[in-house]
Amino acid sequence: MSPLKLSIIIPCLNEAENIFKTLSHLQSLRRRGHEVILSDGGSLDDTLKLSQSLVDHCISSAAGRAIQMNSGAKIANGDILCFLHADTIAPENIDQLILNSMQNTASINQISWGFFSIRLSSTRWPFRVIEWFINQRSCISHIATGDQGIFIYKNLFNNISGFAKITLMEDINFSKRLKKISRPICIKNNTLITSSRRWEKHGIIRTVVLMWKLRLAYFLGINANTLAKVYHSHEKNK
Repeated sequence: MSPLKLSIIIPCLNEAENIFKTLSHLQSLRRRGHEVILSDGGSLDDTLKLSQSLVDHCISSAAGRAIQMNSGAKIANGDILCFLHADTIAPENIDQLILNSMQNTASINQISWGFFSIRLSSTRWPFRVIEWFINQRSCISHIATGDQGIFIYKNLFNNISGFAKITLMEDINFSKRLKKISRPICIKNNTLITSSRRWEKHGIIRTVVLMWKLRLAYFLGINANTLAKVYHSHEKNK
């Protein structure tokens, strides 16, 4: 049997500040025969210029994280897809971590998807508390957020028609559909380092309260596109 191939798909928009560092950590993965796909939503900065030599495919897509990830998945050659944020640093052996988990644990328990625990980039102690709650919540609820590096067999991704075409909560919607099929693998000992810039820019308490409000509203059935307007208003008002 041929070894499984991994496709890392990164949606991005104006990420020149972060993209080089993110992609640099994925070069050993490419040398091992896996691929990295950048799905750009119309960047106006140097994101594409900085990325060209560090990815296997760089595609242009309509803006919107769900649309961009679906576009990347469409051209992916891997057996397993992993969706990574442009401001998230992965372990250099992320391919081995995912493949070992999927081939060992998944085959026994018929698990076909999973995600990572995270560590936030800030060294301040409040972020240790935030990341602890994020990791505990996701492993208990089996609901992952996009910055946790969700990975999934490509055939299953295609079978469920990928990410819903909504402008917010696409990761929550995706996880809710997947956990009806199987429980996920939660990789706890090798974390992704994801940017804490959202909390640092808008304030820790303000951002945490907003995210919980949005999740509750989505749980209660409020349309994701309506929630996106609230979220983007928050992003602009600081």
